Amino acid sequence: MTTLADVAKLAGVSAMTVSRVLNRPDTVSAETVAEVRKAIDKTGYVPNLLAGALASNKTNLIAVIVPTITGSIFSACIQSLTDALDEAGYQMLLGLSGYPAAREGRLLTAILSRRPDGLVLTGTSHSPRDRRRLKEARIPIVEIWDLSHRPVDMAVGFSHAAVGKAVAEFLLGKGYRRFAMVGADDERARLRWMTYSQVLQNNGIRPVVEVVTPAPTNLWMGRDGLSRLIADGFRDGAIFCSSDALAHGVLLEAQARGLSVPGDIAVMGFGDTDIAAYTVPALSTVRIDRFGIGRHAAECLLTRLGGGTVPGKTCDVGFAIIERDST
Repeated sequence: MTTLADVAKLAGVSAMTVSRVLNRPDTVSAETVAEVRKAIDKTGYVPNLLAGALASNKTNLIAVIVPTITGSIFSACIQSLTDALDEAGYQMLLGLSGYPAAREGRLLTAILSRRPDGLVLTGTSHSPRDRRRLKEARIPIVEIWDLSHRPVDMAVGFSHAAVGKAVAEFLLGKGYRRFAMVGADDERARLRWMTYSQVLQNNGIRPVVEVVTPAPTNLWMGRDGLSRLIADGFRDGAIFCSSDALAHGVLLEAQARGLSVPGDIAVMGFGDTDIAAYTVPALSTVRIDRFGIGRHAAECLLTRLGGGTVPGKTCDVGFAIIERDST
């Protein structure tokens, strides 16, 4: 690999001068800076930041772990995180934990060994071993997309239990009396399902039909989900889907079968992603401030990294029921 000495030789200056150009260019003449940067461009030299990080205990890296980036629900959060961190001079290191978060432990080992300045995790459920390691890392940590009474450090998210309750009450208020759910097999979707089902049972409605799909979800799973519901005898009523992608698939399958929405079935999504307002009919869903979660998480990290104090351990960004034509 090209070294700092190679750059110095090509530019006709000392290695110390190259180091000053990289770290304190204001202390070097403009002509020398230009020559050194020309040599850097010609050689393709990339500074080795490891030694400096070991000396200063600062890497300017923020690690972020999310389950997937195949859907826009997490990618919007990642984008706002990246933008906010970049403005402050930090770079983001991204890891994908999958469903369930089977890879989280291995990712944490790889990430913490690189000594990031801060860490963002999706969800608040971690193994006891990982929780101990996170505590021992002694860096600012934000858990996103969920809330907890005992976060590792800080949490920015919303209550999935409250979402399930609000959706059930909304659909009951619309007059529906038969209910189903097409949901992903992940912890947060199950939590929404549990409270959705419980509210309905408290109102004397049972059984509630459920179709479970793998995560991450897609349109085909939604189409298959409605097919399975119909095969089980579900012909009319309201269907709550754990993602807008699933809900869109349900709408497509309903159209293919000649079912009227919301005449025969009503469909409710989750996430208010870009497609929701443009499906036919337009999809009722639960709006989450996806960009706001990323922005608030970045603000918490940057405040702590700057030596400040974040008021409170949790930030509840809330949610909203968005009623459109599908209900």
